Amino acid sequence: QVHLVESGGGSVQAGGSLRLSCAASGSIFSLNFVGWYRQAPGKQRELVASITSGGTTTYAYAVKGRFTISADNAKKTGYLQMNSLKSEETAVYYCNVDVQQRLGGPQDNYWGQGTQVTVSS
Repeated sequence: QVHLVESGGGSVQAGGSLRLSCAASGSIFSLNFVGWYRQAPGKQRELVASITSGGTTTYAYAVKGRFTISADNAKKTGYLQMNSLKSEETAVYYCNVDVQQRLGGPQDNYWGQGTQVTVSS
């Protein structure tokens, strides 16, 4: 079984920064994909950024140039550095990972519990 723990959320003023972390624990051979999503009240969950084990990144247009996603496979942890935050980015942020628990084994997908990010104007 794999367990994800998110941290780093909180309250910040517009223009400020936060760094989210998503630590995976359990029987993990490889962290193959890390995605960060967010869901604001009354809105659908949306992809913010993602990174593959090969280092390929994708970003939502709204966050390009301000957010940076990274991952440390040795630590089994993904990160999302968020700069120049805007009030409309207030949401619960979730991490989503693809994990291989053994060499050659299948990939399993897991969601974190979510962390609240509140940006005040």
